[in-house]
Amino acid sequence: MRTLLVTGSAGFIGFHVCQRLLADGWHVVGLDSVSPYYDPALKEARLKILNANNHFTEARISLEDREAVMELMVAHRPERIIHLAAQPGVRYSLEAPQAYVDANVTGFLTILEAARRFEVEHVVFASTSSVYGLDGAMPLSPHRGGNHPISLYAATKKANEAMAHSYAHLFRIPLTGLRFFTVYGPWARPDMALYKFTSAILEGRPVDIYNHGEMVRDFTYIDDIVEGIVRIADKPAAPGEGWDADTPDPATSTAPYRIFNIGNSEPVQLLRYVDAIEAACGVEAIRNYMPMQPGDVLATWADVDDLAEATGFRPKTSVEDGVKAFVDWYRDFYKV
Repeated sequence: MRTLLVTGSAGFIGFHVCQRLLADGWHVVGLDSVSPYYDPALKEARLKILNANNHFTEARISLEDREAVMELMVAHRPERIIHLAAQPGVRYSLEAPQAYVDANVTGFLTILEAARRFEVEHVVFASTSSVYGLDGAMPLSPHRGGNHPISLYAATKKANEAMAHSYAHLFRIPLTGLRFFTVYGPWARPDMALYKFTSAILEGRPVDIYNHGEMVRDFTYIDDIVEGIVRIADKPAAPGEGWDADTPDPATSTAPYRIFNIGNSEPVQLLRYVDAIEAACGVEAIRNYMPMQPGDVLATWADVDDLAEATGFRPKTSVEDGVKAFVDWYRDFYKV
């Protein structure tokens, strides 16, 4: 049985990726420190499901513990790494910046060193649409922009992309970064808008809607994110043909390095999102309109042509269908 390491396996995206890989016949080593950034009980519930599968191995260690990670690599020799572990959250990065450098920068260096020492065939790592920051040319393309992040969270993810390119260039390690666009769905984190909105609506509390609802997001359902990750993992990054140093393309390189967007490629007004949650809950929200928050961007919209060309796949789940799936899960999990 082939072995693959998934970091962040107790997290929202990592949990779903592990489930998919196990269903596909992989032996999955799941690394997660189960940090207390949000309720660990939710992470433990995810891990309980994963640990019920005999082909899942839990490794409860921190990426900053380089020695422990290297021992894990020796023990399991994974062929690939899908690196999803991170300190998430734009707003929290204003409160605890050091946590982002420790987890997202130092932790990623551990993964790069592990891939270098153990000759991993492909590393797929999570980036974010937040790296586009001040970029306003829609749809957002990995072939331009991404150089003006406006939160430390986004800056650490941009740093990951630069670090990955240097290792791909120096050591010829195939590295692919995936810029996720506003992921949502069952088992989502409690700090995500969908979770907070659903909880507030069902409990009769006001819903805080930032920038008075004048925001647009490319909401992407978790199953579509997972499909994109798994398909990209099967296609190790290769040097770009015809890459020109005089007009450098930031999404590719002479090194085995690629950057892709994964988004629904359908910009949705925030108020439509709220409408969908209301419909799924069967309850009207108490709307509390708020000003724009530091670190937030006005709009996201993914150009996913590269993803479609490389994998034959485009995310397609509608906001209404995806939101309903989340609300159904929420009601069942919390017995609401």
